[in-house]
Amino acid sequence: MVCESERISKMFADLYAGNPWIEVTITDTLKNIKAESAYKKPAAGINSIWEIVNHLISWRTTILKRLQGSTIPSPPNNYFEPVKDKSQEAWEATLERLNKTQTEWVEMLSKLSEEKYDEFYPNYGYSVCEFVNGIIQHDAYHLGQIVLIKKLL
Repeated sequence: MVCESERISKMFADLYAGNPWIEVTITDTLKNIKAESAYKKPAAGINSIWEIVNHLISWRTTILKRLQGSTIPSPPNNYFEPVKDKSQEAWEATLERLNKTQTEWVEMLSKLSEEKYDEFYPNYGYSVCEFVNGIIQHDAYHLGQIVLIKKLL
């Protein structure tokens, strides 16, 4: 599988805070959301923005650890948990944790050789390239949800 590391790194960075093709970034979408809006659910059965951000953080962390060799099973709740501390300080700490995962991913991607992308993670049957593309797709999917929830609120 061909996986162009520079292009993948750019797509990852652009979706977070750059100039992606979809013209929507994670940071721009989240920048003016306050805690009281972040934990509101627009309807029953829909996750809050805050729950989705926590979900993103958890999956980003899990996939990064898997790429570093750890075997981490997927949890039954798929990393969707209710927010316990709904304070503005806790929301800001959540956004900092998200930013930390971005820094960790950008650093990892900058060190990833083209050959490494073709390696398979033994416990899941996915290549490094598929994991990296998967996390970009996952972020974009949930970014779309956050955009819609913002509009509903």
